[in-house]
Amino acid sequence: MKDQAEAMLARGLGDGRQEFGSFFLSRLFGMEVSYGAETCTVALKAEPPMFNPQGSLHGGVLATALDISMGHLLKHCFGPGATLEMKIQYLGSVRGGRVSCEASFLKKGRKLFFLQSTGRDEKGEGIAFATSTWKLL
Repeated sequence: MKDQAEAMLARGLGDGRQEFGSFFLSRLFGMEVSYGAETCTVALKAEPPMFNPQGSLHGGVLATALDISMGHLLKHCFGPGATLEMKIQYLGSVRGGRVSCEASFLKKGRKLFFLQSTGRDEKGEGIAFATSTWKLL
């Protein structure tokens, strides 16, 4: 696992960019970002350095992916924003494989936006659900 953690850190440090689609945390966790018409999907491979002591993907890693999917969607469609609040419900655990989080809009305002994101394991089963409120910057 030490080799995996060192490879993740090297990937995270990468070229040092801090921009949408490529910043330290997204590179550290090996996240891939893709867009639909009004969706954003963040995908990553769950690896042992990301696991909690129980041997499953740490909820904080999943929360980060959910948050990034919603933030990137807002930026892609309207511009950069800030998370005002976020609620997460965990539905299951992941012990490996690919995880994806797909964000969409619940309601669009002039300055405030309500978004949701669903996390799924590689079988397509729901593992987490988040809702959030964002303020356009």
